[in-house]
Amino acid sequence: MAKQKYQVTNWPAYNESLRQRGDLTIWVKDEALSLWTARRRTSRGGQPKYSDLAITLCLTL
Repeated sequence: MAKQKYQVTNWPAYNESLRQRGDLTIWVKDEALSLWTARRRTSRGGQPKYSDLAITLCLTL
């Protein structure tokens, strides 16, 4: 099968389509967003920013 050749005539639209090619939109419920930040640590050490739920979600995606 031969490759087809395309002549780009609208470079701004072509560049924008390349930028949007890898976009992924995710809707998260408000209940999940309320659990997004981590609880404050009671022991010594740095404070975590994200909860285990947030980290697990990002790793799953």
